[in-house]
Amino acid sequence: MEQLSDNKSFGGRQLRFKHPSATLGCDMTFSIYLPPQACSVQGGANGGNKIPLLYWLSGLTCSDENFVIKAGAQRYAAEHGIAIVCPDTSPRGDGVPDDAEGAYDFGLGAGFYVNATEAPWAQHYHMYDYVVQELPALINSNFPVDPARAGIFGHSMGGHGALTIALKNPTQYKSVSAFSPICSPMNCPWGEKALGNYIGNNRDDWRQYDATELLRSASHKLPMLVDQGGADNFLKEQLKTELLLRASIEADYPANIRLQAGYDHSYFFIASFIGEHIEFHAQYL
Repeated sequence: MEQLSDNKSFGGRQLRFKHPSATLGCDMTFSIYLPPQACSVQGGANGGNKIPLLYWLSGLTCSDENFVIKAGAQRYAAEHGIAIVCPDTSPRGDGVPDDAEGAYDFGLGAGFYVNATEAPWAQHYHMYDYVVQELPALINSNFPVDPARAGIFGHSMGGHGALTIALKNPTQYKSVSAFSPICSPMNCPWGEKALGNYIGNNRDDWRQYDATELLRSASHKLPMLVDQGGADNFLKEQLKTELLLRASIEADYPANIRLQAGYDHSYFFIASFIGEHIEFHAQYL
């Protein structure tokens, strides 16, 4: 790994790295916050107590840095002694294909946390495997974290990623939460575009990446918290929170799905409730 930055924050360290990814076939960046309870990153996984960790998945157009700069999460991570890992949202670099029209909702910055099967996306766009397998292996071997105490959360496209990944891998995470998640990509324009291009036109293949469908059939029920802003412009057309709520009731899944009146889709919303989300995860980590 190549270290790109190191900033002290609330007694801990906010770090950023670049590394070659075999899963994605390109160089990737990620950020990690190590709270003061962690040992120095130069010490690796030795020389200090291992701490719990959270994986944060960001939304469309974001990189690994948006959450780090805007959410104000370091204060709460330091209080609870939890590391936070923030991957990028897609593969990047020369040779990585992008949307032909440069649209923000597909291609670079919009990996949707799936494993693409369709050309030309299948060569690089395996963000699901990267987040579930390659990145955790890298984190676990280089930082003083306890993989048995991991949670996952995210926003919008990243909320979709957090919910689907947790529901598909319930023994890998102790808890999951989301801000403004795309709850049913099978039933919204963002999701239909992404899944149709990355996965193909067989809608049955899309179900494996739809949180509402996965929740209905979940046998292992993880602690789940979802916050949705009531003034979110994307709520009705893209996010479909009511579908997730209905599925949780029908499946008797104990999800805490909250509508926060007056809040929009922005990081102002995330920053307002990030402390509550980290405290929620801390109960289980």
